[in-house]
Amino acid sequence: MRRIIGLTGGIATGKSTVSDYLASRYGLPVLDADVYARQAVAPGSEILGAIGDRYGAGILLPTGMLDRQQLGQIIFHNAAEKAWLEKQIHPFVRVRFTEITAAFSPEQTLVHAIPLLFEAKLTHLVSETWVVFCDPTQQKERLMQRSQLSANEAQARINAQMSLAEKCQQSDHVLDNSASKEDLFIQIDRLMSR
Repeated sequence: MRRIIGLTGGIATGKSTVSDYLASRYGLPVLDADVYARQAVAPGSEILGAIGDRYGAGILLPTGMLDRQQLGQIIFHNAAEKAWLEKQIHPFVRVRFTEITAAFSPEQTLVHAIPLLFEAKLTHLVSETWVVFCDPTQQKERLMQRSQLSANEAQARINAQMSLAEKCQQSDHVLDNSASKEDLFIQIDRLMSR
């Protein structure tokens, strides 16, 4: 059976560190849901048009691109709006995964980096699930640093996702990214040698 690693985790837990390592150390193609989600809202796209209709022209930057920060203010504080947005974007992302996966030979191991792997019910696309976990305090600090957010804004983004504990329970494998990168890479190597 083809090996497709479904890589997920909470916001700012280290998913990119893991996918970058899998790409550089093992030469694995990484199919990234965030990239496809950005393609879904490209200027001129039907989905961006629907977002503009719903939230008004103020949701767009002068360049015609989506103002992601503005959108974040809406969806991270309103579950119904978040659900509406996901209903627009998820089908597009699903199709991209299917198309791109089909372009690779069946022997090729792939990584599907999908932050909402469980929430969007995409586990059928993968053969195994890996969750990147870290200490919740670390997660919040990393997010505040990375995205220049206040403690409250960071917490709102964390709260808008399925809890890390829940993701860990549902996953086949848990990577603990609370210590050093070296420690994380050892865990990845162990899973890759299975």
